[in-house]
Amino acid sequence: MENLKEIDFVTKTTLDNGLRIVTERIDSVKSISVGIWVKTGSRNETKEQAGVTHFLEHMLFKGTDSRSAFDIALSMESVGGYLNAFTSSEYTCYYARCVDEQIDRALDVLSDMVLHPSFPEEEVEKEKKVVIEEMKMYRDSPDDYLFEEFSSRMFQGHALGRPVLGFEETVSAFSREDLYNYMADRYRPSNLLVAVAGNVDHDRVVELVSEYFGKLPAQETMNEEQPMDELIPEKLNLTKAIEQTHYVLGRRGLYFDHDDKYLLLMANTILGGGMSSRLHQNVREKYGYCYSIQTFNQSYSDSGLWGVYVGTDKEYVEHVHELVVAELDKIRTELVPEKELEEAKSQLKGKLLLSQENTSNRMMRLAKSELYFDRFVTLDELEEKIDEVTAEDILRFAKNFFDQKYFMEAVLTPEE
Repeated sequence: MENLKEIDFVTKTTLDNGLRIVTERIDSVKSISVGIWVKTGSRNETKEQAGVTHFLEHMLFKGTDSRSAFDIALSMESVGGYLNAFTSSEYTCYYARCVDEQIDRALDVLSDMVLHPSFPEEEVEKEKKVVIEEMKMYRDSPDDYLFEEFSSRMFQGHALGRPVLGFEETVSAFSREDLYNYMADRYRPSNLLVAVAGNVDHDRVVELVSEYFGKLPAQETMNEEQPMDELIPEKLNLTKAIEQTHYVLGRRGLYFDHDDKYLLLMANTILGGGMSSRLHQNVREKYGYCYSIQTFNQSYSDSGLWGVYVGTDKEYVEHVHELVVAELDKIRTELVPEKELEEAKSQLKGKLLLSQENTSNRMMRLAKSELYFDRFVTLDELEEKIDEVTAEDILRFAKNFFDQKYFMEAVLTPEE
């Protein structure tokens, strides 16, 4: 029997107006995950529009020309599925998960939401209050609050430094016309992607998407250049009425298609990839200075964010800082032992494979691959790139990347 490669199950079609459709057939399941992706996020807003992408995501669930908000919710839940959405700095996704025989229903309701939102005036005003409460919720969460302030300083003066939710003053000023105008500018076929993973027939998806979106005129979406100023590292000191101290040490990271992205991925796994990682073993297990310590690695189309987060006691902050810096210095001056490197590779590949057990994760990987690379990046390719990394490669990369002159600190301590 011929072994079929992963790429054999992925199919792509581009409509005449520029809208892309990608599907991945998974014969072993009876479900599908459907996503309508818009290549627009908070970084595509002006200062006055801050938060409009996320607010729009909320409002698309509030009714269409032919469906009420309740009808939208019931459409998927009545057949055992569900609808949801999320907004990031660079894209927005509206998605559904259901049994495979409900593909027509899923695409019908999602396309209706995206193409025919009604934006009832009373719902616009009501949702402003909801989003402002959401902002307060994140501000009440110490780690969320610290990350937002840290990111704001890391990308100060740049659209990436603004919170996805926007600000109370900008959200409070939104009108129905603002939402329609923003959609007219950004929700164009060239900016749209439909991704489906599961027990799916590609031709049927193309037929349905063409029926809903095929008549939209082809329009290019204008994206302004967003130059980024050089980072001037600083130490950010914040206080809040909390019990624990929260600490971040980080720097700008690598963009999605950077040549060294796999080297950072490996270094990140070695330093902070779970309970067996260097930072966890040294800071928590050896000294007991924290309950939570982890690394984070976020990539954008033109930059990124990498760092270490620790929740600790105020009196331990300096000790934690010294231990973290010592680990960063170690990885940039000493070769990673072969056994540790192989274990990190196995861990990384295992996580990749386990994440593919879920059709929603498969749909999201399918879409992000298309959005950022204009092609499907297979698991075989990812595993091959991971296996190619050597200890010498990591040392070469780490020597510059983990140099402390590029790093910034942020500390959130309890109020006196």
